Amino acid sequence: MGCYPRPNYLRPGGLEEAVAALANGRYTVLAGGTDVYPARVGRPFTDDILDITALSGLRGIAESDAGWRLGALTTWSDVLRAPLPPCFAALKLAAREVGGVQIQNAGTLSGNLCNASPAADGVPPLLALEAEVELAAQGGTRRLKLDDFILGNRKTARRPDELVTAIHVPKFSERARSTFLKLGARKYLVISIAMVAVLIDVDDVGEIAKARVAVGSCSAKAVRLPAVEAALTGQGFDADLLPRIGEEQFDPLSPIDDIRATAAFRREAAVTLVRRAVATLLQEAA
Repeated sequence: MGCYPRPNYLRPGGLEEAVAALANGRYTVLAGGTDVYPARVGRPFTDDILDITALSGLRGIAESDAGWRLGALTTWSDVLRAPLPPCFAALKLAAREVGGVQIQNAGTLSGNLCNASPAADGVPPLLALEAEVELAAQGGTRRLKLDDFILGNRKTARRPDELVTAIHVPKFSERARSTFLKLGARKYLVISIAMVAVLIDVDDVGEIAKARVAVGSCSAKAVRLPAVEAALTGQGFDADLLPRIGEEQFDPLSPIDDIRATAAFRREAAVTLVRRAVATLLQEAA
């Protein structure tokens, strides 16, 4: 049997200690562990681990005049239990799709973002919510738009000396609504073939003031669709919206052929899911 070096394990009690450790070494950050451990099944665990689960200040959801702050240790179950406004409906629906209840109790939103899978359920709803990611290092903090934070398949803009500390979501009007739809090979516990999140914010006269449409599993990272958003914005919130969603507006997608579906099927599914999502919001409004 070969000998493997024993990895370092740190569980800091404060944020200052955590970012100091990251500044002085390369650590795998451990929060819920629902991505870290499955990725290492069948081989020795040699990573140096920075366990941030003792940083209690990083867990929870707080509202301010500017919006909401979701701490890095906030779990999917925390999101489901929180009294959030209807614009968060898509995120809550996605939370129910993240594994079983045990995974939802342990897995964190920030871990889902840092894993940066094209099929990460939390990314399209957070893109639709215009989320920003807060990162802390010894030199201070910075915030990045989620689209700038996730760079591609399993790639993020987080530096080795940085720790994700929160996700920020701006305020929408009380009329804003959202929904999330996911297509997979079966109903539950499945990696998506395609998924969409749609957020619609309506003004005082019933016209769409803001439309946000994001699609996952159809490119190297989940993306928003500006052409779809532009086609909906300024229109009356009624059934005439659906014909305005055309296939040519989905050109930012770059789906692939794999074991779950062909690229052509993925693109077609994305168009159908976006139309269904808009129809769902229209039915809820009615």
